[in-house]
Order: sequence, then C-alpha cells, then structure tokens
Amino acid sequence: MTTFIWICLILVILSMGGLLYRVFCGPSTPDRLIALDAIGVMLISAIALLSILFDTGFFFEVILLIAIMSFIGTVSFSKFIEKGEIIERDRNR
Repeated sequence: MTTFIWICLILVILSMGGLLYRVFCGPSTPDRLIALDAIGVMLISAIALLSILFDTGFFFEVILLIAIMSFIGTVSFSKFIEKGEIIERDRNR
C-alpha cells in the first residue's frame, strides 16, 4: 500500500510540473489562472498523501489553510481579470 501512495505522490508532483509550464507559457490569462487553481488542488492532494504516509493528522490544518488561500486567490484574480480592479471604491461620496 505504501508503494501505491508513493507512486500517486510522484504522479501528483509530475502533474504540478506540467501545470507550472502552463502557468509560465499559457496562451491566455484565464488559462494561467486555471492552472494556478489546479496547482493549489494538487498541492492539497500532495500534502494529504504525505499525511497518510506519515500517519499523522497534523497536516489537516495546513490543507485547510492552503484551500482557503487558494479560493481567495482564485476569486480575486478572476474579479481582477473581469473588472480590472479588486476592491471597488466609490469616490463620489
């Protein structure tokens, strides 16, 4: 079983390498954003696999923190791509 988890971990790391290529050489900004979001998911899965390998529950807080930060980053980048600014300020007051 341990060998299977190591193989899965290696495949996840290789997938992250392919996604890094997409981030740096992506044809458009939304493609790069999707690749960054997928890297966050792959990072979460890699940490979960390491948690299983080390037989500890310590990494669950790290997984939760990365998931929250990845979600906030994806939403803010998407809003920036759509509107050109993240925080809208009404200066007419």
